[in-house]
Amino acid sequence: MLSHVPCCGHGLVLGIALLAVGGCSRSPPPPPADPLAMAWPAIEQAARGQILRFVMWTGDPAINRYIGDFIKPRLKARYDLDLAVVPGQADIPNQVLAEIEAGLKVSSMDLVWINGETFHKLRQMKALFGPFTSKLPNNPYVDWANPIIARDFQQPVEGFEAPWGTTQLLLIADSARVPDPPRTPDALAQWIHARPGRFTFDSAFTGLSFLKSLMYAYSDSPGVLAGPFDEAVYQGLKTQVFDWVRGVRADLWRSGQTFPKDVAQLHQLFANGEVDFTMSFNDGEVDNKVAIGLFPDTARAYPLITGMLANTHYLGIIARSSQKAAAMVVINELISPEAQFEKLKPEVWGDGTVLEVARLPEPWPSRFAQIPGRKRAPPRSALREVARQEPSPELMMRLVQDFRDEIIRR
Repeated sequence: MLSHVPCCGHGLVLGIALLAVGGCSRSPPPPPADPLAMAWPAIEQAARGQILRFVMWTGDPAINRYIGDFIKPRLKARYDLDLAVVPGQADIPNQVLAEIEAGLKVSSMDLVWINGETFHKLRQMKALFGPFTSKLPNNPYVDWANPIIARDFQQPVEGFEAPWGTTQLLLIADSARVPDPPRTPDALAQWIHARPGRFTFDSAFTGLSFLKSLMYAYSDSPGVLAGPFDEAVYQGLKTQVFDWVRGVRADLWRSGQTFPKDVAQLHQLFANGEVDFTMSFNDGEVDNKVAIGLFPDTARAYPLITGMLANTHYLGIIARSSQKAAAMVVINELISPEAQFEKLKPEVWGDGTVLEVARLPEPWPSRFAQIPGRKRAPPRSALREVARQEPSPELMMRLVQDFRDEIIRR
């Protein structure tokens, strides 16, 4: 891969450009052996001493510290493997397409953090390596019986991505200002009207996930949004949700004339006391943000009783990667009990585990049962009744465009 060659290791875009025009003069190495045909000890040996490019979202300092302070040293100590983090999660499908159109045989990306729409696009492009998950020694501990893990936005995973973490969308309120938070869309609308300017949602992923959760509130059953995209079902639910938005818009933050650009900006408004609510697609984030001093100690997370989205985020391997064995080794480490336990700690990340904890050898079940620090969000066991599966990726793509056209631009 590019970063192995010193004269080509000047960043993702530059590396691609150099390779496209001939780049370094040395002859390309022979193609690596297919790790799917190798035993695990041989896969580990092939990973040793390599540099692996990991394309991931780097917008949360807590996640970056987890990778930099915990994961990277483990990989270096155990395999002499260097993990090179590359920001740019949202651009992965476009980058893959650009490399294909440039005729590149070897991708500049190896390991990618994906789910939902990105997984859908990469599968359509046949750009993911696999199925590989059955080769991972830690795969038997994964909770594949959980449909929220086994299906990614209604798409069967089929071994082309490995689950990394589970998340639950929750509202977060300041209990000092909102001692009895509203728990249905109608009650929330009444609260907004009674306290103009104190609620809003962002116009990116988390805010639109909130709107998808409202779709479940207006549906006849939790199964209405299961399966492939259904135009009639979408139109009916979208109309009701957008009517809810229009009904409260004038009483939102800044009279609904603008929305926070992302959840990070919404968090900051909440931290500054400009609004009384924020939200997170990580049910452990409230404790994390209190621990680092961003949120007040009185912050509390809770779900709407009409249901809120739960989903899983995954790790995939680019089909044109030259470091597939190293990517498999890294993924196996990331789903290990040690790594999953560390990131579950609220003060580290608070990200839910993908493991069936009861299946783990001791002392792991007891250790997972005693995770310290989760004080301001309901336990996962209490959230199961309100957890709703992600609809199809096509629904999210349509909702993004329709929200821009019918709400933002009007």
